[in-house]
Amino acid sequence: MATALPPLVCAAPGGLAVDVGGGEPLAMIDPWRPAHLAIITHAHADHAYRGSQRYLCAQPGAGVLRARMGKDAVVEGVPYGQPLRVEGRGGAVEITFFPAGHVLGSAQVRLRVLESRFPADERTWVVTGDCNFTARETDPNPTCARFEPVRCDVLLVESTFGLPIYRWPDPREEFAGLNQWWRANAAAGRTSIVLAYGLGKAQRVLAGLDPTIGPIGVHGAVEKLIPEYKNEGVALPETVHTTQKARKGLRGVGLVVAPPGILGTAWLRGLGDSRTSMASGFMLVRGRRRWRSFDHGCVISDHADWPGLLGIVEASGAKAVGVTHGASEPLAKYLRETRGLETFTVPTRYRGEAQEVAADVEASEGE
Repeated sequence: MATALPPLVCAAPGGLAVDVGGGEPLAMIDPWRPAHLAIITHAHADHAYRGSQRYLCAQPGAGVLRARMGKDAVVEGVPYGQPLRVEGRGGAVEITFFPAGHVLGSAQVRLRVLESRFPADERTWVVTGDCNFTARETDPNPTCARFEPVRCDVLLVESTFGLPIYRWPDPREEFAGLNQWWRANAAAGRTSIVLAYGLGKAQRVLAGLDPTIGPIGVHGAVEKLIPEYKNEGVALPETVHTTQKARKGLRGVGLVVAPPGILGTAWLRGLGDSRTSMASGFMLVRGRRRWRSFDHGCVISDHADWPGLLGIVEASGAKAVGVTHGASEPLAKYLRETRGLETFTVPTRYRGEAQEVAADVEASEGE
C-alpha cells in the first residue's frame, strides 16, 4: 500500500508551513511567531507578526507591511504574477502572488514544487489569505486590486463569512446611505463617526465618502497609513488628523473615520454631540447593531460573502479544498456534500477583529 505524501502546505505550531522535506519548513505563511522566512498575504495584525528574519509580500503591500513591522524589518515586495524561486534544505518552491481583493497589497499565494530531494507533493496549491471576490461589476474596491481567480489542484480558502446568510448588498447603495446619514447629522449639528479598522476598511470608507458634505477627519491609526495608499496611486479625499485643535472644525458638521476602540473614550467625547456608524459585513445582521448600540450600520466588507466564496472555489478548479478561519466547518461540509469535493479544515489562531483592534490601539498611542 502506497504511503500518502505529506502536503506541500500544512498546519504547524507557528502557522502554515511550506515543506519539501529537509527537517525544517522552507517558509511559513502568515506565521504567528517569528520565522526565518515569512510569506505574508496581507498586513492585518492577525496575519503579520513582528520578529521574522525576512518577509515576502506582494509589492503594493510592502509599504503598509513595513509601517506595521517596524523600520528594521526586512521586507521584499514581489510584483503580482511574477514567479519567485525560494530554496531551502529540502529543495525549491515557486511562489507567485495574485490579487486577493481584500486590502492594499493583499495576495493569494500560489505554490509549486520545483525541486525536492525527498518525495514531495507536486500538486499546485493556492492559499487565498483573507480575500474578497464578487462577480458583480458594481462592487469594485478602488483601494486595492480586484481579486484574480487562480487555477490550482488544492485551494486553501478563508471563510470569515462562510454562511449562506451573508450576501452583500450593492456597495454603491450602502455608500449612498452612509452619505445621506452624514448629511442628516450635519443638518442637525451632530458629528458623524464611522468606525472602521485602520488598515483597509477605513480607506475603503474614505474612498466612498462625498467630501462636498463637509470636512473629513481621521484618527491617528488611519492617518498613519494614508501616505502608503497614496504612494500606490489610490485616490482618497482630503482629510485632517483629529488633533485636539482640528476637532473644533469637525464638531457638528464633519465625519470622522476612527477604529472601533475609541468607543467610550475621552477622545470621542471631544467631538461633541455625535452619532456612530459601523462599517462591517456583520452589520448585515441587525441584532449585531443593536447589541453594540450603533446608530447606523454600513454593510461594507473586505471579505467574500457566501456567493463569493463559492465563486472562488469554482473558479479555482480545485478538487481538494481546505477551509480556515470563521465558519470553516459549514462551508467544508457544503462543498463536500453538494460539489463532491475533497475538503478539510485547517485550525488557526487568527483573531480577526480583536487582533486588528489591538493593532489600531498600538498605532495611535498618544492620540
